[in-house]
Amino acid sequence: MRAVRERCAWTKTIDHAALVPYLVEESAEVIDAVESGTRADLREELGDLLWQVLFHAEIASGDPVEPFDIDDVARGLTEKMVRRHPHVFAGAVASTPEEVLVHWNAAKAAEKSERTSVLDGVSDHMPALALAQKLVGKAAQVGVHAPTHRLADPATEAELGDALLALVQQGRDRGWDAERTLRERLRTLRADVAAAEAAPGAP
Repeated sequence: MRAVRERCAWTKTIDHAALVPYLVEESAEVIDAVESGTRADLREELGDLLWQVLFHAEIASGDPVEPFDIDDVARGLTEKMVRRHPHVFAGAVASTPEEVLVHWNAAKAAEKSERTSVLDGVSDHMPALALAQKLVGKAAQVGVHAPTHRLADPATEAELGDALLALVQQGRDRGWDAERTLRERLRTLRADVAAAEAAPGAP
């Protein structure tokens, strides 16, 4: 990465902001590989995503005010994972996923003690459906619940939004991932379209 950064005419001009679209794209391709690709696809896409991390760290290493490099990133991650897994690295006990989550959330709360809202740290750049699922969960922590809405014929866009949010809430109540579920149904729709187009006599 360092050699590419120093010698490639395109790479040496890139900053963190310019890399963001590529990070989004590579993350999406990892998701595709997980959900519908081969093991070789996943290996390749994880490599591409790792390259983005290395790229950002190399850019950061040249910052004149607060430089850091990939070793600093890895060290910080290691320290965080040790703090958040006291049942692995310390004397805490967690025998169920729910108990693990209690330890994780307690450690995270201690790390982020300066936060004043459950919404602090939730990115508005998430896809809308994934963001809705995240916000529904955060809102429930402070006693705020998504609107309930009848799904029959919303008359306005606002009512359609309420209906979608109500569906996300229902899915979350059942432990379902609305974003993943929709992607799965869209893949089925894609397959149906391809089959229709391949059928004899198709327009």
